Amino acid sequence: MPTSIERFREALHHDCTDFGVQLIDSDIEQLSDYYALLLKWNPRLHLVAPCTPEEFATRHILESLVLIQHLPSNARVADIGSGAGLPLIPCLLVRHDLRVTLIESSQKKLTFLREALRHANSATPGRLIGARFENIPAPEADFITCRALDRFPAMLPKLIDWA
Repeated sequence: MPTSIERFREALHHDCTDFGVQLIDSDIEQLSDYYALLLKWNPRLHLVAPCTPEEFATRHILESLVLIQHLPSNARVADIGSGAGLPLIPCLLVRHDLRVTLIESSQKKLTFLREALRHANSATPGRLIGARFENIPAPEADFITCRALDRFPAMLPKLIDWA
């Protein structure tokens, strides 16, 4: 019986082309390490809803990696409400040239993000900001993402004004 990590790797390998994403073995290894780290922290922090390894590979990782097709070299990207680090940590694991800023108001989730970035082996380590986006100046960024921002319809006008 394959382990959850083996099932995750197989799903990445099998499904990546469906998302227009090319992954090499070292990418799959780093993404698997991130998945293992998230599995370790998720019971305490509830970073993502429970799902199968295959669902995590497609719904969380490969959907996140679709973004890299649209980012030029050395793009500066900020993520609002980073939580589990999706979409930017998977992007950073595959595209080491990205300069990312993760903005997260939960100190517990910020601790996870710090640990995930420490494992990222990127040439440009990500920047963490522990605050609500409304309470800080907008970072220098070419792109802004927000995958799971609470009360998104109410927050969108504030986000547009902020950016």
